[in-house]
Amino acid sequence: MKLAQRAGSGPCYCFRKSSRTCFLGSAGSRTPRSSTWRRPNNVQLLKVLHQPVPTSLSLSSSLTRMETTETSLDSPGGEKRTRPDEELGPPVKRPRVQDEEGENGQGASQAVLDFEGNDQEECEEEELVEGEEDVEGDGETFADMMKHGLTELDVGILKFVSDHKGFSGILKERYSDFVVHEINKEGKIVRLDDLSVPVEEDLPAEPVEVQVLTEEQKKQLEELQLFKNKEGNVAIEVLEDTKEKRTVLHKAVKTTYPGLETKTEERDGRKFIVAYHAAGRRALAAPRKHSWPKSRGSFCHFVLYKENKDTMDAINVLSKFLRMRPNVFSYMGTKDKRAITVQEIAVLKISAERLAHLNKCLVNFKLGNFSYKKHPLKLGELQGNHFTVVIRNISGTEEQVDQAMTSLRDTGFINYYGMQRFGTTAVPTYQVGRAILKNNWTEVMDLILKPRPGAEKGYLVRCREEWARSQDPEAALKKLPVKRCVEGQLLRGLSKYGKKNIVTAFGLIPRNNRLMYIHSYQSYVWNAMVSQRIQDFGLKAVPGDLVLSGGKARVLSEQDAENHTIHDVVMPLPGFDVIYPTHHVGQAYRDMLASDGLDIDNMRHKIRDYSLTGAYRRIIIRPQDVSWWVIHYDDPRIPLVHTDVEKLEDKPPPVFQKEGKYRALRMEFSLPPSTYATMAIREVLKMDTSIKNQTQLNTTWLN
Repeated sequence: MKLAQRAGSGPCYCFRKSSRTCFLGSAGSRTPRSSTWRRPNNVQLLKVLHQPVPTSLSLSSSLTRMETTETSLDSPGGEKRTRPDEELGPPVKRPRVQDEEGENGQGASQAVLDFEGNDQEECEEEELVEGEEDVEGDGETFADMMKHGLTELDVGILKFVSDHKGFSGILKERYSDFVVHEINKEGKIVRLDDLSVPVEEDLPAEPVEVQVLTEEQKKQLEELQLFKNKEGNVAIEVLEDTKEKRTVLHKAVKTTYPGLETKTEERDGRKFIVAYHAAGRRALAAPRKHSWPKSRGSFCHFVLYKENKDTMDAINVLSKFLRMRPNVFSYMGTKDKRAITVQEIAVLKISAERLAHLNKCLVNFKLGNFSYKKHPLKLGELQGNHFTVVIRNISGTEEQVDQAMTSLRDTGFINYYGMQRFGTTAVPTYQVGRAILKNNWTEVMDLILKPRPGAEKGYLVRCREEWARSQDPEAALKKLPVKRCVEGQLLRGLSKYGKKNIVTAFGLIPRNNRLMYIHSYQSYVWNAMVSQRIQDFGLKAVPGDLVLSGGKARVLSEQDAENHTIHDVVMPLPGFDVIYPTHHVGQAYRDMLASDGLDIDNMRHKIRDYSLTGAYRRIIIRPQDVSWWVIHYDDPRIPLVHTDVEKLEDKPPPVFQKEGKYRALRMEFSLPPSTYATMAIREVLKMDTSIKNQTQLNTTWLN
């Protein structure tokens, strides 16, 4: 099969900032380039990939976004309905095959949710501060500031596998245009289709009331339960005061009105049962103990449907309402924000009744399909994710669409790490990772804290300026209202341990965030080497390639190569426990790391956390369950996907016309863990997915 090159007529990607949607498509008519493409030799490729890349937006925002299902080619919209973004790369100690990430481009550890000992009030305060200031610049346009950003070329994303012509379209015009359903470890697509609470045989199905509540008391309890008066309470006088009857009344109120807690108070010689909301500030700091039947599994598993919220934010919201720490929740993978996502969650000793009550309190969330089990969920246990993606206002003909989607189904796409792996602009995260691996801690500190050109929150600009001026961590820290960002954590460490103890200070950054840097470097190397492998050998297995056999990698002989396809071939992420191809791409690995000052034969670090074992990753992914339709519509505001919640509410599915003002491509496909839906869409539309390219093409298009 002929490989597609980056030709002048090749499709590109455009970001329409004014409408806050993503415009994907061919920019050949807007930004003409030479159609002649020369294959670079090894030295040229390494020179291109190792050029220092200045960048723009804040490192803290890049870290929070870089590791969260797909995709970060989006922007918020004004949709009232109820999005996923990337993965935490291979753990330092992990199985050889890289298929255990939490998600398609997203598997950050649950430990991140635990606030590293910070309380929830601090978290709430930060959320308020985040919106205080957006971007600060000296009269530059957004496009001017983004000139310092990364492109796909900068992170080794160079090739396509098909030769079809790309076409334009709008991705995530509405966040409901991107729907993700988790595929559990049994291979079943997780769906929300039951909101009922399971009835247990050895538990009473109906609550037992010791006394009849008045209508006024019921109304007050309902309002308190629905969080309308979260700081209030409802006092119920005990008419027949015995311990047994008070106990039954406590249980009755908490069972009938999940989300409420009760306590007994004595007022003027009379006993009262006082009900209050568990999430109110006047509630006890520690959660009240709830009785838990011995015959019931310790974990309540449920399906979480969420709209426009990432998994970590969702867990924090649930934990706040339940007055529990976030680490009592477990899940198999994290999901993007700007999408509708459906996934399985498990929580320790929280009843289905209490969880179901949250459906009355929360917007853009739905919890259901409850069951009790003896085990939590673990990151990476999922088999993948099923995507339903709508690309609106497409320009491609029916023939172009069919050719592109048939290629995706039959051949697949290059399994690149997506742009979000390397941060949303700012200092490229792989540069920080490279400095860590080189044990150059002064450079690590400088890359994170130094001023940089481009768009950035105002308080971060002032913090960096203060650091550059005074080199005083305490003075710079005072400029930060948000102390838990990466810069704040590092400055706090420098203030506590001194600038001569950068390693210890850097350790105050949560472990998973620190590891993201070195995993980003591994991903950068992998992308570059896979581009060279595809460029030099095409889409066939060749002698010297690696394949997995019994969980271990082995080198293909000339005879073996004839019995394998490109879909069997893997490439290593650099580390001390992997082997490399024996053809010249193996030497290219060695040359690339050597040019970065690293020894490929010595990937163990003085600090154990930063030692890289390495892993293997398939170079071509062929999606499963691929299907597609071209939809005609007139109203750009109408939803084009029938969601799980709409089905539960018996809302009719969208009706598609035979003819319409606009056309959309609706595609469905399933991907294994640790793969990026953005890279699949990139192959279909032939686009550059970088923010830099989006804004540059947008400026050209608007002018």
